[in-house]
Amino acid sequence: MSTKKQRRSENFKDRQKKKSTRIAYLAAILGGGVLLLVIFFVILFNALFPPVDMEALNRKKISVRIYFADPQERFLVPEKRVIYREEDPALQAKEVVLALLEGSKTRSKTGNVNTFPAGVVLKDVRLDKDGTAQVNFNSGLTKHHPGGSTAEMMTVYSLTNTLAENVPQIRAVRILVDGKEISSIKGHISTAGPFRPDSDLFAPAKEEKS
Repeated sequence: MSTKKQRRSENFKDRQKKKSTRIAYLAAILGGGVLLLVIFFVILFNALFPPVDMEALNRKKISVRIYFADPQERFLVPEKRVIYREEDPALQAKEVVLALLEGSKTRSKTGNVNTFPAGVVLKDVRLDKDGTAQVNFNSGLTKHHPGGSTAEMMTVYSLTNTLAENVPQIRAVRILVDGKEISSIKGHISTAGPFRPDSDLFAPAKEEKS
């Protein structure tokens, strides 16, 4: 049989063990709580102050002229845009086409008409040695285009004139859909060959009133 002294010693050890266990649990709970708070504040900080893309910040920008159709869809009218400058002409052409696909920014004031329908996605742009830009769109171009000879002509030449003016290396433009040549966008204007810019489609300069 254990003596009274031994029992007191065992009871003391049990109390110490339970105390140590409670302290360990409490430390684990507090540590988990602190970790959750740290994660929360890191997420909150990143949401309020997103990381700066230094590469994009250091990229230079240039002003370009993007052509849309006038309200009557008879002529091409320019709108100024600021886009990223690229050393590679094909990449520069891609930036220009993306600006064209965004549509007119002054439409509500000028009535300018977008020459590409919504749902058109630019896949890539390649530039041949002879200066012909191969502009590759998804099938949205032929699926969503409203059709008609006037609308098709505005699409073709807004693209061609915009690229030729803003990318000096481009002399002609060929339209592709899903990487393949198409006979036409909607059956009115042949797209079997490349197009060259047509300055006759630019809107006449407005005469200043005396």
